[in-house]
Amino acid sequence: MAVETLLELETPASPEPPEEPTGLARIWADMVAAGWREAALRYASHALALMLLGVVIWMGRWNLDFLDRIAAKAALDQLTLTATPVVTSEAVITDTTIAPPPVSAELILPPETGAVSRLADLHTLIPTGGRFEVLTYTVEAGDTLFGIADNFHLKPETVLWGNYFTLKDDPHTLRPGQVLNILPIDGTYHFVTEGNTVEQIARFYNVEAQVIVDWAPNNIDPVTLTSPTSGWLVVPGGQRELQVWSVPTIDRTTTSNRANNFGQCPGGYSGAIGSGTFVWPADRHYLSGYNYSAIHHGIDIKAEVGDPIYATDGGVIVYTGWNDFGYGNLVVIDHGNGWQSVYGHFSQIYVVCGQSVGQGIGLGLAGSTGRSSGPHLHFELRYAGAYVNPWDMLTP
Repeated sequence: MAVETLLELETPASPEPPEEPTGLARIWADMVAAGWREAALRYASHALALMLLGVVIWMGRWNLDFLDRIAAKAALDQLTLTATPVVTSEAVITDTTIAPPPVSAELILPPETGAVSRLADLHTLIPTGGRFEVLTYTVEAGDTLFGIADNFHLKPETVLWGNYFTLKDDPHTLRPGQVLNILPIDGTYHFVTEGNTVEQIARFYNVEAQVIVDWAPNNIDPVTLTSPTSGWLVVPGGQRELQVWSVPTIDRTTTSNRANNFGQCPGGYSGAIGSGTFVWPADRHYLSGYNYSAIHHGIDIKAEVGDPIYATDGGVIVYTGWNDFGYGNLVVIDHGNGWQSVYGHFSQIYVVCGQSVGQGIGLGLAGSTGRSSGPHLHFELRYAGAYVNPWDMLTP
């Protein structure tokens, strides 16, 4: 019995079978056998780095949000301390109502999401409403009617219609130092005289009476439609005929008496007939002033004092001399085929009444006479009494 026991103790135990490898271990072993070990380790390290970066960004945003909340709470606590009633030995303040503090971007709590909040700004780019008052503007050196109108987002006609007693519907009368009315809206400015009615004013400016009434600063009773007995009314959208800055069309065959100091010729002439084609009347072929428009029926061609001026086509001189309408020293040629050409602001004139001239013949020297802000040639073309844009007719 003892021998059997010793044999049992001396007999070694049989080895346990090895453990089955896990699925991940088998995959790893297969990747190693396939030579993918280093690539797998590299991608795994990249993934771990991205995870760490994400954690850092999240922690940074959380910390910023936390600090913003602490700063906002401290500011609100300071306001609370300021608003707390002070108890003195003489009296107890029972009314703790105080005026709300002014809006400040520093006191706006950040949103719960932690997103950046927009600062409070009382001044934005969104217009708060249109202008209703009539402004005044003092003309400066270098100003033009069209430039002033553009600066105030108005039509040039509106500037003329708002300042008839100053500009007389003539853009060339603009001078530094003049004080102009600047309407708040395109339209006309009407000086009310005794006996004017809203209906009369509206009819004259081609608008409905209600348009004038609805413009609140006019202070018109909407029931009786009574207009002020004096003063000015803004007529939104109103328009009227311009008092054209021009001389009448003069026919060579028509006889007339010269009036005042105008240079209109007696007429009854015959002579050269134009070709119907037109050459430039000055050596320079570009503007130095106003262009052709509804309120300026010619073009201001660049010319210095003393530069020669030429006949744009053949014809007969029907006007030569001073003109009171603003042209200064003026020459008009009747071309005998329905066309007439007009030349203004001469410093010297070489031609006389009834003279027959050919295309390109010198008429005189450029200047700045009359209503001129500087030396140039004011040039017009007319056909059968109607204005024609010179740009459409002059040779390139």
